[in-house]
Amino acid sequence: MEDMPEKQAPKSTEKKKGGARSVSRLGAVQALYQLELTGGNPEAVINEFLDHYLGQDVEGVVYGRPDKSFFKDLMLGVSTNRIALDAEISRVLSNDWPLDRLAAVIRAILRAGAYELRHRPDVPTKAIINEYVDVAHAFYSDAEPGFVNGVLDRLGRELRG
Repeated sequence: MEDMPEKQAPKSTEKKKGGARSVSRLGAVQALYQLELTGGNPEAVINEFLDHYLGQDVEGVVYGRPDKSFFKDLMLGVSTNRIALDAEISRVLSNDWPLDRLAAVIRAILRAGAYELRHRPDVPTKAIINEYVDVAHAFYSDAEPGFVNGVLDRLGRELRG
């Protein structure tokens, strides 16, 4: 997965389907990716995405309206709990694929999914896994969505039983 081309924008130029939370998840993954690459301030990245990307037409990609509070919760939650989330994800990864070997987009997807599994008991496990597999499909068409599914499924069983 290390040699995958990394993209910040989804591959489709169609309107992003799904509800406000789906839009928030996709946006959070993109913002987390940006945050990891630039090392910026989470609050500044949140404001940038809410002001300029989410709910906007950006280079032919029309983003739906996000659930702003959910987007902020994902961003701040992952940023605040990143070390613990990385440890939880690493426990379910094989020794062949340590977290730092994965593409930054995959790390962002797994961190957001792990945050929801750990800190959002109001969202069913299956919904979390399906949503982040859909996010992975927005960026990749090969084995990555299946990889995300497997990792989040193992993590969901570990964290939620």
